[in-house]
Amino acid sequence: MAETPEIILSGFADEAANHKTAVEQFAAFAAVGLQYYSIRFIDVGNGIKNVMKLTKGEITKIRHLEDEYGMNVSSIGSPIGKVKLCDVEDGTKNPYVPFKKYLERDVAKACDLAHTFETKLIRGFSFYHPKGSSAEDHLPQCVDQLSQIAEACHRSDLTFGLEVEANLVGQNGELLSEIHQRVNHPALMLIFDGGNLVTQGFDAAGVFTQYKAMKEAIGWFHVKDYRHSGKITRIEHVDEEALRHFVPADEGQSGHELIFKDFSDTLPRLTKKLQRRGIPGVFLDLEPHLKGGGQFGGFSGPDGLGVALRSLCRILDLVGVKYRLRDFADVKAMLGN
Repeated sequence: MAETPEIILSGFADEAANHKTAVEQFAAFAAVGLQYYSIRFIDVGNGIKNVMKLTKGEITKIRHLEDEYGMNVSSIGSPIGKVKLCDVEDGTKNPYVPFKKYLERDVAKACDLAHTFETKLIRGFSFYHPKGSSAEDHLPQCVDQLSQIAEACHRSDLTFGLEVEANLVGQNGELLSEIHQRVNHPALMLIFDGGNLVTQGFDAAGVFTQYKAMKEAIGWFHVKDYRHSGKITRIEHVDEEALRHFVPADEGQSGHELIFKDFSDTLPRLTKKLQRRGIPGVFLDLEPHLKGGGQFGGFSGPDGLGVALRSLCRILDLVGVKYRLRDFADVKAMLGN
């Protein structure tokens, strides 16, 4: 019987840094034993910037620091797809960018960054439909635009992952699955995030239902969780800046234990599929938001990141999913011994 492959632990490194400096991010991740990170916001001496805004000089500094701390990029944490699908005023602050310009400028930039940081994965989203409208009514336009993004990534030998998140066309697992089926492209995969479903009022049973809907198309996971202080009720439009109850993965209402136990049978097949696309394996990307989170990011601090990682490891140990943290051999290898 073939041995079950290890899951690969990663995380959004900016969550671990009080000031989001590259040194803080890499030092915190190296200290807790992680060797991969998703790059999103980072400061290399010229202020905090989104990865999409980095200059060549700043990227060079980051690459040198990655070598110093033994870090590798798991994914580009891009905001691709977090713009309006339609040029209409709907009371939100979400920007609109004409799609042709968006594809030629922003998507191309994300692909270039993926090659520069030597990762095959770009995290993205499924566009904001007008607030108050039905997501289902906007599926055709969403599918058309995501098909073009997937093809652009495919031509660059990259994979684009759609994260399930509130207020987007793909706000739940069923809608994301429908998008994935309609796009029907090998470069498009889905990213499961239980916390993003709980914030919309799904209980553990509802989260599991949404996970099952998208299970066969999942490429990797974001790991955060949420706990409502009162009765869980469905929320049509989530005020992301008002969210205050993010918790470690073993204390929330997503039911991560059941999800990872169920997904363990899929690991061997998915690992092989990803490796055929040049991806080392299945990533679990920590994005805990333990000290706060919003529409475009979150914060946990170095202490919160450590708490979140230990929480995730407890769940993985409980369900028998293997993972790896740095050990003494890794430390000696960094010395060249």
